[in-house]
Amino acid sequence: MHPLLRLEKTGNTAILTIRNPPANTWNRDSLIALKQTVEALNAERDIYALVITGEGDKFFSAGADLKLFADGDKAVARDMARVFGEAFETLSQFRGVSIAAINGYAMGGGLECALACDLRIAEEQAQMALPEAAVGLLPCAGGTQNLAWLVGEGWAKRMILCGERVTAQQALQIGLVEEVVPKGTAREAALALAEKVARQSPVSVTACKQLIQRGRNQPMFQALPAEREAFVDLFDSQDQAEGVQAFLQKRPPQWSNK
Repeated sequence: MHPLLRLEKTGNTAILTIRNPPANTWNRDSLIALKQTVEALNAERDIYALVITGEGDKFFSAGADLKLFADGDKAVARDMARVFGEAFETLSQFRGVSIAAINGYAMGGGLECALACDLRIAEEQAQMALPEAAVGLLPCAGGTQNLAWLVGEGWAKRMILCGERVTAQQALQIGLVEEVVPKGTAREAALALAEKVARQSPVSVTACKQLIQRGRNQPMFQALPAEREAFVDLFDSQDQAEGVQAFLQKRPPQWSNK
């Protein structure tokens, strides 16, 4: 692991903490480490969920350190845009369920990291923004696409084009987060949600997640046949047989993720 990231595991959940005080910013090496970590977790069949949070009680992440772009070097900008994009695209394609536990400010690339997750839980004091246009930049790691998909074009334009910062309660109202919790409890709430994930068949969860995300890039009438085929394909898995038999036998299922 990179020193700016801490990985823990509890049960079927991995917990990744961004730890670069004071603002938990990302740099090239930590982004590469994030990508490699998610790829490694994809290969760990007993990991069903991934919780991402920030160290401390003020910042989830403030994104990139602007000092990286102070000299106007386009080669650096191109490389960082690629590394940011690859890291968060890998996160969005995580085999299981990813949950952002937003424990404070989520700004720029910090919010883009949360947007790449499947679900977002924010503490009541958290604030979120994509302020890149205020410094002559733009969100380049999925922000313009993922935000608009979640909250609609109008609110995406308010946040990106007008530089509006939203509170946790506003984020809940517009669909940017799914839950708001008291200060200091986002990690606990995310872990409780991850426990619910662990009760589901991991094979089924992976298939369902892929189908849901396909809706972003193809018409529904094309996805519906794929949905039916994926349903039939599950009958090749051990988890399908286990799930049905456990239900009929009135016992908890023992998932193998196979």
